[in-house]
Amino acid sequence: MEKIISLAKQRGFIYQGSEIYGGLAGTFDYGPLGVLLKKNIENIWWKRFVTDREDMYGMDASILMNPSVWKASGHVDGFTDPLVECKKCKKRFRADHLENKKKCPECGGELGEEKQFNMMYEANGIYLRPETAQGMFVNFKNVLDSFHPKLPFGMAQIGKAFRNEIAPRDFLFRVRELEQMEIEYFVKPDAWEEVFKAFQKEQVDFLLELGLNKDHIHQVDIAPEDRAHYSKHSVDTEFDFPMGQKELLGLAYRTDFDLRNHSTASGVDLSYFDEETKSRYIPHCIEPTFGLGRLMLAILCDAYTEDMLGGELRTYLKFAPKVAPVKVAVFPLLKNKPLLVEKAREVYKELKSIIPGVVFDDNGNIGKRYRRQDEVGTPYCVTIDFDTIEKDGTVTVRDRDTGEQKRVTITELHELLKKSIA
Repeated sequence: MEKIISLAKQRGFIYQGSEIYGGLAGTFDYGPLGVLLKKNIENIWWKRFVTDREDMYGMDASILMNPSVWKASGHVDGFTDPLVECKKCKKRFRADHLENKKKCPECGGELGEEKQFNMMYEANGIYLRPETAQGMFVNFKNVLDSFHPKLPFGMAQIGKAFRNEIAPRDFLFRVRELEQMEIEYFVKPDAWEEVFKAFQKEQVDFLLELGLNKDHIHQVDIAPEDRAHYSKHSVDTEFDFPMGQKELLGLAYRTDFDLRNHSTASGVDLSYFDEETKSRYIPHCIEPTFGLGRLMLAILCDAYTEDMLGGELRTYLKFAPKVAPVKVAVFPLLKNKPLLVEKAREVYKELKSIIPGVVFDDNGNIGKRYRRQDEVGTPYCVTIDFDTIEKDGTVTVRDRDTGEQKRVTITELHELLKKSIA
């Protein structure tokens, strides 16, 4: 994990939040390559779960909501973690994460009495949302009135959520400010099991599309006492992180808990009229949820690779091409030869017009450029040399994983790149 954190900072993926002031626990900033990686994950998710389907409606709800929303949803009373505080050093810990609940793991002092700690951030009676889900539940009627969808249908959203974690840790895994990609999928009350199983498979298929190793993915049924207060059935998709097998994705059967509670609390009818059965009822809800930061961490962990290439130790990120922030780097063989630079710029601009994630690099010798691009996970490097200009117009393409090089025409290069990121 330390190697991954170091590489992520050095190469502009992820920085500690407010680092020049000593940082702030549980906050991280995405650098230029981190933003590209994050956007690629978001775009793949949105395409798979929203634009490629006919039964999904996108949303972008406000972070700030009427406080009554969180009372009705059960978060004000039930969104808590067990907290203990050291009487000596005053540090706080999650009680359920401690092996010894009597001695402080930091200083050895006596731990105080266990208390329930509400994880929502509150300011003047307004809460920063701890999940994106409620923004979709409170807009259920709006979507019904605007689009008249037939069950089953879903609402999808990507957005920020905030959790006042007692002890944020493990890099991006447990943080205070996070980004969620969530779906609330509404079904007839007796039709939830089939839909639930379908989303279980979809979640794993999505992880495989991102390039994660199937052997590192596990689906675990959650015991009743460990489920969220709104869930009647939950399955977590867990991943083999460096710190152990931990939750990556969630899938919950929320029944009609949310719509029914909001209907009661607001006095607004949130039922659905079924034209086929001529009956009115409150739909039940299946919720697949995806933490964007944890997905980035899983991808970085799986992609981090060390090998011996050319007799030297090499570190590289073995991203799936469609996820990689940089797809291809274009080099002139020599930076002090205007003809090579001009031709390389021409190829760079041409590629940039047809695929995302193309960079131009002429800094240092060709070997250093290859290693630098390997470290950021660039699948292909294209070199413009004298043969490109003086002979057949072909270019040299180097494969990141094998280091192998071959000469191809510009047309062949276009086809190779389009196919690899499809």
